[in-house]
Amino acid sequence: MREAVIESLDHEGRGVTHLDGKTIFIEGALPGERVTFTSHKVKPNYELADADRVLKSSSQRVVPLCKHFGVCGGCSMQHLESGAQVAAKQRVLENALWHIGRAKPDVLYPPIVGPAWGYRYRARLTVRLVPSKGGVLIGFHERRSSYVAPMESCAILPPHVSDMVPRLRELVAGLSVPDRLPQIEIAVGEGITVLVFRHIVPLSKADTARLKAFAEAEQVQVWLQPSGPDSAHRLHPAEAPGLAYTLPEFGVSMAFRPTDFTQVNMWINRVLMRRSMQLLDPRPGERIADLFCGLGNFSLPIAALGAHVVGVEGSETLVRRAGENAAANGLAERCQFYAANLFEATEDSLAALGHLDKMLIDPPREGAIAVVKALGEQAPKRIVYVSCNPATLARDTAVLIKEKGYRLKGAGIANMFPQTSHVESIALFERD
Repeated sequence: MREAVIESLDHEGRGVTHLDGKTIFIEGALPGERVTFTSHKVKPNYELADADRVLKSSSQRVVPLCKHFGVCGGCSMQHLESGAQVAAKQRVLENALWHIGRAKPDVLYPPIVGPAWGYRYRARLTVRLVPSKGGVLIGFHERRSSYVAPMESCAILPPHVSDMVPRLRELVAGLSVPDRLPQIEIAVGEGITVLVFRHIVPLSKADTARLKAFAEAEQVQVWLQPSGPDSAHRLHPAEAPGLAYTLPEFGVSMAFRPTDFTQVNMWINRVLMRRSMQLLDPRPGERIADLFCGLGNFSLPIAALGAHVVGVEGSETLVRRAGENAAANGLAERCQFYAANLFEATEDSLAALGHLDKMLIDPPREGAIAVVKALGEQAPKRIVYVSCNPATLARDTAVLIKEKGYRLKGAGIANMFPQTSHVESIALFERD
C-alpha cells in the first residue's frame, strides 16, 4: 500500500497523481486528498489503482447516496458534491479542446444543470441467475467486471422504477426460464413506463400470465423482445398509448418506441434544446441540416421555428420515425429525412443535400470526423455541434478550425448524466 496526494480528476472521474515518474489514476480519490492506494494495473508509464483509505478528505467529498456505490459500475462520482462534479466536467471539456484540438472558445457557456437524482428515464438492466449469490440478480455491471451488481434500488432511476427493482427480481425468479432472460430495458415517457424483457427462448403461458399480472400490479406496460430491437412488441396491456416526450417550448411531442435511442435525461434535453436553438437561430426561409438526426429531437424544433430542415440519419427505422413525428406535429412540409451513413460522408454526398444556411451535428461517441472533413467551400457559415464525447469533439474542432476556417465561438457542458463521469457538450462554430 502506497500513499499519494491527489492533484486533479481525469475524464473518468479518477484522482490523478504522479509518483516515481508515473501518472497514477486512483478511483475513489478527489483533488487535494491524501490517500493510500493499491494498484490493480501497472504499466511502464502509468498505473490504475483504487483508494484504500482517505487520510485527508476534500471539503467537496460527500457521503454517496447509493449503498451500491463503489461496487456498481453505473456511477463513478457520487462521492463528489454535485456542483463540484459540474465544475470537473467543465474542466474536462476545456482540457480536451486545448490538449487535443488546440482551441479555446471565445465564450464559455454557463453549464446546463438539473436534478441530480431520479433523472435516468432510460436504462438497460442486466439479469443473471447466480445461485451462489442467492438466485436472480438484476442491476448494472460491477466496476471493471462482467458480473452484475446485486441491486436493491437505484437512486438515479425515477423513484417508482427504483422501488420496483426487488419485485422485478422476484418476478424473474418465478419464471420458467430465469437463466434465459438476459436483460430488461426500461423506458419512461410522460406518464408511461415500459419494461422490455429480452428473452432467448420462448416463454410459457404461465410466464406470460405472471408478466401480465406484474404489468397490472405495477401499472406499467410489459413488452417482449425475442431477438433484435425491431422484434420488441407489447404483451400487456394489449391496447395502450405509446411512449412520448414533449418539448413544450417548441410545441412538439416526440413519439418513440422503447428500444429507440432517446436522451436519458428529459429535463436536461429540454434545456439543451433551448440553448441549441438560441445558438443555431433558425429563421423562416433558411435551410438547415440536422445530421445524425435520430427520431427528430432537434429537427422538429428547427422546423417549428420556421426553417426548412434536412435530417440525415444512418438508421432507416429512426428516419421513418422522424418522418412520422414531423407529420404528427404538422411539420411535414418543412422536413425532409434521409437515411445515409454519415461515417462515410464525402463532399459530394453533403453537396447532394443542396444549399444549407446552417448545420446542427449530434453524433454518437465516435464523433463526426468524416462530416467535418467533407465540408467544402459551400458549407454553412454556422455549425452547432452537440457531443457526448469531449475527446472526439476536440478532434473534430481541430479540423474545423485548421482546415475549414471556422472559429470556435463558444462551448459549454450539459450535465446530462449526474453522478457519472459522462458529459454532454455543445459548441458553436462560425466562419466568414
